[in-house]
Amino acid sequence: MRLFYSYAMSTDLADKHCKPCEGGVAPLQPEQAQELMSGLHADWTLSDDGKSIERRFSFPAYSRTLGFANAVAWIAIVEGHHPVLTVSYGECIVSYTTHAIDGLSDNDFICAAKIDRLAAGTA
Repeated sequence: MRLFYSYAMSTDLADKHCKPCEGGVAPLQPEQAQELMSGLHADWTLSDDGKSIERRFSFPAYSRTLGFANAVAWIAIVEGHHPVLTVSYGECIVSYTTHAIDGLSDNDFICAAKIDRLAAGTA
C-alpha cells in the first residue's frame, strides 16, 4: 500500500516539503485525495476526475493579486513543484496536478497547504 500524508498526522501539511516526482509512482487514489482535502482550506476543490485541485483567491486591487501570485511562485520555486496560475484583475486561480503521473501527489497538497498559510498571513 502506498503511504501518503494524512492531515491527522502529527505535523501539518504546510510543514512538509515536496519530494521530486518524475513518474514511476501511482497517483493518489480518490479516497486518499479526499482525506488530504480535509487538511486544506474549504475553498479548495477537487476536480471531478480527481486529477487536480484548485482554489480561487480574490483581492481588492491588481497590485495585491500580483503580489500574491509572486509569493505563490516563490513557494513553487522553493518546493520544486509548480502550479498553473491564472491571474486577472482582483483574482488569482491556483491549480495543482502532478503532470509526471497524470494525477495528484502528496506534493500538490503540501504546496496547497503552504498557500493556505500564505493566504492566512501566517507564512
